[in-house]
Amino acid sequence: QVKPQFESRANTNCAVFTAIEYKTQVVAGTMYFIKVQVSNDEYVHLKVFQSLPHENQGPSLVDFQTGKTRDDPLTYF
Repeated sequence: QVKPQFESRANTNCAVFTAIEYKTQVVAGTMYFIKVQVSNDEYVHLKVFQSLPHENQGPSLVDFQTGKTRDDPLTYF
């Protein structure tokens, strides 16, 4: 659901957009840290916020890091 937000902010189009790994952090909602494969050997780390269910809002892209590899550890940022 955040692919269009990432593509717009990173000024790119991703043929591949596959989540490989994720971590969560509970805040006033949930913060997801997600490792996403965007090409054969290129990965990005996304920070996505999902508000509480009663707020009826979809996930929003908070931040991202590009230039990652499959072996880079997924850390909080």
